[in-house]
Amino acid sequence: MSIPLPNLDDRRFQELVDDAKRMVQQRCPEWTDHNVSDPGVTLIETFAYITDTLLYRLNRVPDKLYLAFLELIGVRPHPPTAASVDVTFWLSAAQADDVVVRAGTQVSTVRTEHDDATVFETSRDLVIPVRSMAAVATQSRDEEVVPRAVELREATGFAAFSTTPRPGDALLVGLNEAAPGCAVSVHLDCEVRGVGVNPDHAPLRWEAWTGTSWRVCDTERDGTGGLNRPGSVIVHVPAGHVTSVVGGVRAGWLRSVVTEPELDYPPYVSPPLVRSVEVQTVGATVPAVHAEEVVDEVVGLSEGIPGQRFPLVRAPVVDDGQPLRLEVAAGPGWQTWEEVATFADHGTDDLVFRVDRAAAIIELAPAVREPDGTLTRYGAVPPKGAPLRVPVYRSGGGPRGNVAARAVSILRTSVPLIERVENRRPASGGTAGETLEELRVRGPLDLRTRDRAVTALDVEMLARRAAPSIARVRCVAEGDLGARLLVVPRAPIEADGRLSFESLVPAEPVLEAIAGYLDERRVVGTRLVIEPPSYQGVTVVARILARIRQDPDRLRAAALAALYHHFNPLTGGPDGDGWPFGRPVHAGEVYAVLQGLPGTELVEDVKLFAADPTTAERGDPTDRILIDPHALIFSFGHQVRVTKGG
Repeated sequence: MSIPLPNLDDRRFQELVDDAKRMVQQRCPEWTDHNVSDPGVTLIETFAYITDTLLYRLNRVPDKLYLAFLELIGVRPHPPTAASVDVTFWLSAAQADDVVVRAGTQVSTVRTEHDDATVFETSRDLVIPVRSMAAVATQSRDEEVVPRAVELREATGFAAFSTTPRPGDALLVGLNEAAPGCAVSVHLDCEVRGVGVNPDHAPLRWEAWTGTSWRVCDTERDGTGGLNRPGSVIVHVPAGHVTSVVGGVRAGWLRSVVTEPELDYPPYVSPPLVRSVEVQTVGATVPAVHAEEVVDEVVGLSEGIPGQRFPLVRAPVVDDGQPLRLEVAAGPGWQTWEEVATFADHGTDDLVFRVDRAAAIIELAPAVREPDGTLTRYGAVPPKGAPLRVPVYRSGGGPRGNVAARAVSILRTSVPLIERVENRRPASGGTAGETLEELRVRGPLDLRTRDRAVTALDVEMLARRAAPSIARVRCVAEGDLGARLLVVPRAPIEADGRLSFESLVPAEPVLEAIAGYLDERRVVGTRLVIEPPSYQGVTVVARILARIRQDPDRLRAAALAALYHHFNPLTGGPDGDGWPFGRPVHAGEVYAVLQGLPGTELVEDVKLFAADPTTAERGDPTDRILIDPHALIFSFGHQVRVTKGG
């Protein structure tokens, strides 16, 4: 059996001749004689023959040589990227002093008979502070804040909301200090007067003040049933929580605010009566990355010659946005060398090196022989016998790190006073290293770009090269000398297809890496703004009739998952590769998505609502939602009611 040959260009002699003649008609219309007797056509056929021969030979270039050619033009395979996830450390009990979880603490998934554990390391120190209640107040919609210190002190109780609760009424709880990233347990002694609401679907949400706006908090274990009975609720405070003055009291403020009820669920008829409020910190959340840190690795001894290569023990090397450092022994100490992308711009004495992160190899500067026989060095050479070491690097990455929510549950590093650990959302961002086939596609594109950001396509290509972990990128021209680069990060997707709006905002290190990379390559005088796209929230409210013997709850879950998947900036749209920029939303698409579900007898009604993801405000029902040409849609709280078929 013969080895299959690559087909880099399938054009043959006659096709090359025809292409050239068509180009002649476009660019040189005065040339009208295209017969074979014309000398110009003879030249065309000669060059077509030569090109056909070159293509024939090039199609027989083995992969090893193809990679060598790509390396000559500076194209190397992208290394795997490491998944990241927020992990929550839970205290074993309420503490009197702060608890510290050091950076580099290892957590992992459960090791099974068939799969090894997937290990994550925390990326910074985590302090779980002690917090207590400082103040409690109430605020009716569009009215002043009313402190409730007297009622709490005398235990007379007070109404959490106005006499007839309205959306916007709020119960405010002030902590003695801000608690960014903490899990706070709020215990409320409530009298059962908040009648009318479904305890499992109460029109209520918790928010935290971030200095400029109220930000929605995740909650769990709500034992109060929407403030209808005594109990506790755990509030996960966002990282932007700050201390500020509300109602004349300086505190870290949280609030429980009345919202519009969900589809077919009742609103509050009367306000709950609150007698006491207690607050304590029960945990905190910190980012972790699917990579292990390697410290002070000695990579070898210098031979005192140019072009040396030193393999690292662990491969691949994760690109975390920070340049690698190489240290060379010099006298009693260590001399720090700088990582660079190319040696071309450096001289003989520059302390520089390169890193092949996919292969985990340190490369020192080469020497090139000039036509006159002299050698030109493009970087310094360590003295012979000098040890070389890398102070710290991270190794790991790959799609294996994209674990599901709650999969991280093992505390591999012992931390006093910590009972357990978990990831409340899926890990994301882990991608495999670039394959040869992917490199074949990217190589010619990189050669076309030539490392210069001139056109919008050039900017998009270089942005992906600077940050391979981003999901989507779009360059939009603005005026004669400006452009906007819209960046969509890879965001963790819940099991039911949901996305958190905050995860669609690119991290600052990613934006800085793209900005720094493009700044060196953009045309002088052009302005480039790098930011996330604007998002238009979309809420679908639908009623479905289920088929006979179909479980309504299961069909409702499937319908919600289908809606979140379809109206998704990463996985949605007609092609399943992300909602197209600027594409409007039509009610007809909702009918098509829901009617195609197994178990759906009839889609009885569909309404679309435009929503603002930042303020949670919802517009009027409509059949069509138009969005900005360079905006994307975001699923914002779909509601589906399923009735049993007769």
